[in-house]
Amino acid sequence: MRIAIFDPAAGISGDMTLGALLSLGLPVSWLEELPGRLGVGDVRVAVRDVRRSGITCKKVAFEIPEQPHGRHVSELVRLVERAPISDWVKERAVRAFQLVGEAEGRVHGVAPEKVHLHEVGAVDAVLDIVGGIEGIERLGVESVYHLPIAVGNGWVVADHGRLPVPAPATAILLEGLELAAAGPVEGEATTPTGAALLRVLSAGGPPDRWRIVGSGWGAGDRDPQHYPNALRILVAEGASEAGRVVLLATDVDDMSPEYVEPLRQALVGAGALDVQTWPVQMKKGRQGFRVEVMAPEGLADAVTAELFRHSTTAGVRRWFAERATLPRHQLTVRLDGVAIRVKVLDGGSVRVKPEYDDVLAAAKALGRPPIDVARAVERDAQALIAKGKE
Repeated sequence: MRIAIFDPAAGISGDMTLGALLSLGLPVSWLEELPGRLGVGDVRVAVRDVRRSGITCKKVAFEIPEQPHGRHVSELVRLVERAPISDWVKERAVRAFQLVGEAEGRVHGVAPEKVHLHEVGAVDAVLDIVGGIEGIERLGVESVYHLPIAVGNGWVVADHGRLPVPAPATAILLEGLELAAAGPVEGEATTPTGAALLRVLSAGGPPDRWRIVGSGWGAGDRDPQHYPNALRILVAEGASEAGRVVLLATDVDDMSPEYVEPLRQALVGAGALDVQTWPVQMKKGRQGFRVEVMAPEGLADAVTAELFRHSTTAGVRRWFAERATLPRHQLTVRLDGVAIRVKVLDGGSVRVKPEYDDVLAAAKALGRPPIDVARAVERDAQALIAKGKE
């Protein structure tokens, strides 16, 4: 499953979101055409590469002519409802403006639909919100998540004076979302638009296990020297075999080695990712062996129970670790009509590894040595990958 993960370690705003999306490869032409599609007037889109703490980021800015009047949130909702965008984008953009109206209305004591935005701010918000949501749609991800959100510190200048960070409307929009506890971010890091985007796009914290396949950086306006003022969006895929794991280990000297294989099978059956054993010298000169098991965090207790049940150990050591893995997928090769699964690893050069149990079963069915079967399957798998027919 392909997912997107917002990393607002330095906060989030609409223009930062758009910059990160362009950094991930969305075409600038899409963003340049957006004001015309939405009918918001003569707006020029400026995109450039900038550096934030040495990191190359995309910086997006809209040049919006100043107008003497403004727009109510209800007008912006109607504009979005008429826009030539998908129902998926429209639903979330309308909800984002409703949330902004509700937050500003609570702060200023007016009905949400009567909240007034000056023209430049209104057009900028439409482009940021619709663009941010449609950009996620164009990435082709199935789900969106976010890491803890930096809100900044200090004070922000508003129409009615200086306000503490986060500003009142932003704080309301962030209700229910996990915030970063501390950090170097100065001033206002997260804007109402950025908070609204997270509210309508993100399902919360990311899954336990995932693998990064791409990343993009969108720059904010300020350029402090001691941290990158930029939003990072990670594109990832689910990785059931990667991430945080629990290592279990025990030493035994009173168990016959012939029972190690049933122990291994029980541990794998309970969800262990890997089981290893090797000889060790124990106290008083006794010979024993160590059992070390790697298990997913959520299955550690079940695997531990099987370790006690199928061995003579009286105690198990446990510690946590992070496991990094190469991108991988599986294909199936047919050898003389027998199906054999093959693991494909991509570490710069493609590597293939036939599944051991399938090789043994195929060797028995075909009357061939397992090593010959493995070599033939590796050859056929490489040929399929080279032809792009996997």
